[in-house]
Amino acid sequence: MTDSPKTITVTLAEPVKAGKETYEKLTFRRRKAKDLVAMDLVKGELRKHMAMLASMGGVPLPVIEELDGDDYETVSRETIPLMGKSVATAMATAGAKETEAETVPSDE
Repeated sequence: MTDSPKTITVTLAEPVKAGKETYEKLTFRRRKAKDLVAMDLVKGELRKHMAMLASMGGVPLPVIEELDGDDYETVSRETIPLMGKSVATAMATAGAKETEAETVPSDE
């Protein structure tokens, strides 16, 4: 099947309070087709990503929307292995290009 994990838990640096619930950790499962459908229910590219994360984490969308900026970046990065092969490959390729650009000497 696949070597990627089935779930990933991210401990939040800044807990999120939504309603009566306080979230200190979020656990995300592997992406399913229904998570992609959740993206269609909202407008805006960033909100679509947030809707997918909320669906994968089994939490209401406002929980993801209220994440601290650093926590959102951490969640986005840590959940890449759960997104499937095409996303993981694209991110690895983008990371390699970014690293390559950082090591290429400038003409200054």
